[in-house]
Amino acid sequence: MSPVLAPPRPDELDAMFAALADPTRREIVARLSHGDATLTDLAQPFPMSLQAVSQHLGVLERAGLVSRSRAGRQRPCRLETRALDAAVGWIEANTRAWTERFDKLDAHLRTLEHP
Repeated sequence: MSPVLAPPRPDELDAMFAALADPTRREIVARLSHGDATLTDLAQPFPMSLQAVSQHLGVLERAGLVSRSRAGRQRPCRLETRALDAAVGWIEANTRAWTERFDKLDAHLRTLEHP
C-alpha cells in the first residue's frame, strides 16, 4: 500500500502547473522520468544555452518537481516523484468529484426525459 500524501497547498499546485505549462520543462521532466541526468545531458536535445536549460531546471526545482545533488564534480538532477504524485492525487480527486456530479446530472436528465 502506498503512503497517503497530504494534499498539495494551492500555492504548491500553482507552482507545479505553471512549471509544467512550458513544453521544454515537460520534456525535461519526461527525460528525468527515465533516471537522473546532468545539466549537460538534459540540455543536449534543446537548441538553447546551458544557462537557459539551467533556468528551466530552477523553475522545476522551485516547484518541487526536480532536485539537484552533488556527486563529486557532477550535479545530477532527479525527478521528485512525490510532488508529481501529490498533483496526480489532486487531479484524481477532482476527476472523481466531477464524474459524480455529471453522473447525478445525467440521472436527473433521464428522469426528465421519462417522467
